[in-house]
Amino acid sequence: MAGNINDFKASFKYDLARVNKFDVNIPVPLTLIPYVASARQLTYRCENATLPGRTFSTVDQRTYGPIEKYPTLTSFTDLDLTFIVDDDMSQKLFFDAWLNFINPQYNNNFRYKGDYATVITINQYDVTNQLTYSINLYDAYPISMNQMDLDWSSDGFHKLSVTFAYTYWKNNSLQSVGMELVDAGINAVSSALGGLGGSAIGTLQSSFNNLTNSVGDFNDNTGSAAINTTLSENETVVSDEN
Repeated sequence: MAGNINDFKASFKYDLARVNKFDVNIPVPLTLIPYVASARQLTYRCENATLPGRTFSTVDQRTYGPIEKYPTLTSFTDLDLTFIVDDDMSQKLFFDAWLNFINPQYNNNFRYKGDYATVITINQYDVTNQLTYSINLYDAYPISMNQMDLDWSSDGFHKLSVTFAYTYWKNNSLQSVGMELVDAGINAVSSALGGLGGSAIGTLQSSFNNLTNSVGDFNDNTGSAAINTTLSENETVVSDEN
């Protein structure tokens, strides 16, 4: 590594973020209220999670020169959670019920998304257990659940992996909320000016030209009025002298 070792050490103002300092909150959908006790325990049984990513789909475009990429669509990766299973299999029973409610096996008719989706919250903590990062995953619901292997030669315990789909996630930090307000303000100004690029400059130039023309018209009109007044006064004086 090039540079001064002291500068490198001084760059670490905070401790490093730990991968094991997290929890996951899964509020039970209203339609699954009978399983609310099992859902509350999931926070203390989720041993593995991810902070999901975000990707822009792009298209290539070339008018002249190198090819440029333009974003066209935002996509979010699915969420994988792993839970430790209690001896009463309550975690397995809960997700069995959730999946079956989405698509009941007695008629195979899928229900409306609003009836079974929820908002999942993932929290990251620092080494002193203070909340440092938090996201909400909106319209989340399970789309797959792994098999659970049984083996007489093993004395291990069960783990249940569940994959969730969701519409989008948002950062819950105050910085993120502040940036959204700033972005909304910039968007309002941009809309008023016709954009933030050359069109904005053109709009400002046009406004300046209109202002200049208005001032010029005002001066012309004022000057003409003054000349007409002077001529009228001179005619009056001439008439009086005669």
